[in-house]
Amino acid sequence: MRSGDLFYSPAWFDNLQRHGFVQLPLRHRIAEETVEGEVQLLLMRSEAGAHLAAQSNYYSCLYGPTGPSHALSDSGWHALVTKARALPGSAVIQLQPLDAADAWVASLEQALRGHAYVTFRYFCFGNWYQPVASGGFAAYWADRPSALRHSVERGRRRLDKAGPWRIDIATCESDDLEAAINAYESVYARSWKQPEPCPGFMPGLIRTAAREGWLRLGVLRLNGEALAAQLWLVHAGKANIYKLAYVEGVEKLSAGSVLTATLMEHVMDIDRVNEVDYLSGDDAYKADWMALRRERVGLLACDLWRWPGWMAAARHTLGRWSRRLKTWLPGA
Repeated sequence: MRSGDLFYSPAWFDNLQRHGFVQLPLRHRIAEETVEGEVQLLLMRSEAGAHLAAQSNYYSCLYGPTGPSHALSDSGWHALVTKARALPGSAVIQLQPLDAADAWVASLEQALRGHAYVTFRYFCFGNWYQPVASGGFAAYWADRPSALRHSVERGRRRLDKAGPWRIDIATCESDDLEAAINAYESVYARSWKQPEPCPGFMPGLIRTAAREGWLRLGVLRLNGEALAAQLWLVHAGKANIYKLAYVEGVEKLSAGSVLTATLMEHVMDIDRVNEVDYLSGDDAYKADWMALRRERVGLLACDLWRWPGWMAAARHTLGRWSRRLKTWLPGA
């Protein structure tokens, strides 16, 4: 069930809290007991006077409650909203990114409406994913576009000509983890990507993933030099492609695609996952690797009994009307 997603886990939130913010937010925690354990919503305000929000940021691919949210009754959700409403900044509550199909979202939204909140859902980002059918990697690979399959085959031939190469996949703390982290950071520093705003987040996540059993950190080396690195996180039957990078200037070797194909085979045939998830973004290349697309959403809740909530609801509604009007008017 979706309450088992790793982005809902205490371990994820712990690393995010420790290493994931340039400026520490004001944090809030509300909780409610169920017969199966405690359900928590971790919330924050960016600063004093700001509205209440999910404890999430650009590192978060999903947000949700920790604990057995499926076991929380309607009265339990109402109790959580009562506790949230007592927090500073709660006239406006903004949660993102969310899986709109997850049952807890509808339960929370219903409870918010029962406490005089008006709620709005809005688009956050596209999410490409691949269900894994019987036949594993071989069946999946046969269905990929021929251009992608040929690109990976050419990449392997070019790597063979360029010298000895190998792919290592670290999965636990005993797999020379610090060397793998160093290789990942070396590749990332020489890639096209901008430096991480929080340098401690990725090493912290990799160490957390190793402890939790999520880690699949792949590194492709040519002549001993790391050219491509990817962090995948495997949990509850799902492989999440979290970060990828390759050294700028080696595009002709297709090192990134070769590494992706190898990790895809690993999670499908060894880990036997049910789904592979490319997480956030509508990058064009993801459609070659994944068969399906869904959307992640945000939830804005505005308390109409309080002036800041009423104003936020009015601004959001006017903004929606303005955007729709622009699409209707010729030349707008």
